[in-house]
Amino acid sequence: MFEWLLVPFAYLVGSVSSAIIVCRLMGLDDPRKQGSGNPGATNVMRIGGKKAAAITLLGDALKGLIPVLIAQSMGVGVQVLALVAFVAFLGHLYPLFFAFKGGKGVATTLGVTLGVNWILGIVVAGTWFLVFKISKISSLSALVAAFLMPVYVWFIIGDVSLLLAFILISVILLWRHRSNIERLIAGEED
Repeated sequence: MFEWLLVPFAYLVGSVSSAIIVCRLMGLDDPRKQGSGNPGATNVMRIGGKKAAAITLLGDALKGLIPVLIAQSMGVGVQVLALVAFVAFLGHLYPLFFAFKGGKGVATTLGVTLGVNWILGIVVAGTWFLVFKISKISSLSALVAAFLMPVYVWFIIGDVSLLLAFILISVILLWRHRSNIERLIAGEED
């Protein structure tokens, strides 16, 4: 019964906006009002450079990783683990503490995948890095990694509950990147 409390906990941890906090602490403009308007690491890099972006990326990944690792350490069932992973991701997209306006979820997804299965996390991150090395386009790298993630989950873990959670995460990631997809098709994406 106590394990179900991890679900709201995961959402609350996911709701902490690393981008907004980092920008405030570093005296930078609010990322929701600058650049792309997205409170994520890529936009923070535009606003404040690599150091601010790296801290934001780490914070966003940790808020996906920590709730999942806590759930793993408590020995929860796979259904609860899948729900904790999904809700931590959802907290980043729709943060309670920041008027439900969050980022696109790429770094938080990385943290979630690492927490669920470190091999899965490395394969997803490796896909992102490989596509980025070839294309130099962050959004394309995220889209390819998101698209392939459920396939990786099935072959690495093989659990239906986790597969469903990661299919939902992938679909939402693709949907949140719809403006990037339009720019990619038009050849206008940086």
